[in-house]
Amino acid sequence: MAIKVRIPTPLQKLTNNQAEVESEGKNVKELIDNLESSFPGIKERLCDEAGKARKFINIYVNEEDIRFLQREDTALKDSDEVSIIPAIAGGA
Repeated sequence: MAIKVRIPTPLQKLTNNQAEVESEGKNVKELIDNLESSFPGIKERLCDEAGKARKFINIYVNEEDIRFLQREDTALKDSDEVSIIPAIAGGA
């Protein structure tokens, strides 16, 4: 099962400077575990100690925020696209 994962610029140093990688998983949690196997250190950037997505990390499956789906248990299928987007704060 090939799932395209879009990696934000701040994390690309962990993926050998790749903006997109392919991985596998039946759900988001398994996908993150598989990403960690291929790219050590990425899971700690994405997840807290309990294995939940950090509050400042937004994860989308086919443009749907997993917070409005089943969070880390959101099911994945072949050809899904997952985007990892760090929250951006700022202003004047």
